Amino acid sequence: MDSYCSDCKRNTEVVFDHAAGDTVCSECGLVLEARSIDETSEWRTFADDSGDHDPNRVGGPVNPLLGDAALTTVISRGANGSSGDPTLSRLQNRGGDPDRALVLAFKTISNMADRLSLVTTIKDRASEIYKRLEDQKCTRGRNLEALVAACIYIACRQEGKPRTVKEICSIVAGATKKEIGRAKEFIVKQLKVEMGESMEMGTIHAGDYLRRFCSNLGMSNEEVKAVQETVQKAGDFDIRRSPISIAAAIIFMITQLSDSKKPLRDISIATTVAEGTIKNAYRDLYPHAAKIIPEWYAKERDLKNLCSPKA
Repeated sequence: MDSYCSDCKRNTEVVFDHAAGDTVCSECGLVLEARSIDETSEWRTFADDSGDHDPNRVGGPVNPLLGDAALTTVISRGANGSSGDPTLSRLQNRGGDPDRALVLAFKTISNMADRLSLVTTIKDRASEIYKRLEDQKCTRGRNLEALVAACIYIACRQEGKPRTVKEICSIVAGATKKEIGRAKEFIVKQLKVEMGESMEMGTIHAGDYLRRFCSNLGMSNEEVKAVQETVQKAGDFDIRRSPISIAAAIIFMITQLSDSKKPLRDISIATTVAEGTIKNAYRDLYPHAAKIIPEWYAKERDLKNLCSPKA
């Protein structure tokens, strides 16, 4: 674009600085116009990949689980913390928001998921499960923290990234492990008919927890690989212990054969499994050590370094 420059005494090509709002001569650098107003459209599109152009000027992306919640009007507060007209604010609070309980639940799910470092798909799945409960009008009078924690537990199982009840309970202030367990059973019972196979959580295997537990203990890649192979071979034997107990016991077994031995207490903290439970699972695995521990990691003579289960 060309414009007349008073210094160059002729029409010159100008450059528009969008950040400062200045029109600058490209020849001599004179600012021809300062702080000019951009009169073009300020629309930003929040549409998906469908190619639709959504001319929304304000607001974040709409949450499909909240219905028309994104379209409600909220009377904001003034600079001093009070609204301009207290009557309007009082009337708004009296009218209530039909989705207020859902918004609170979704916020609680988001906070818990962030503390557990869960991915967005698990967070969305947990929100969907809670929304289905709310649609059935069966959440009234129940512990919100327990219900939300149970939704996250089920979502983790369904997405193939299970967390133990103890792990989830550790970041929940208003519910006990027993209450979360009861809430989980209640949710499964309520939604089993509606969702059918989509409510199936699948079987938990010891290998589902290994990566996270080994990472918490700072184990090397070689040790992690040995633990994974040991867990896989241990599945061929009838070890009647919970998957998480077997995982913790095998980690304890492998670390005994490594240079960086891990105390049983550290393994107990990292896996949220009691020391006595780990010892009991270790006692069942010990007779099969030569068959389940990979030969490339430990020879038969090295297995003598394993402590006796009676110790």
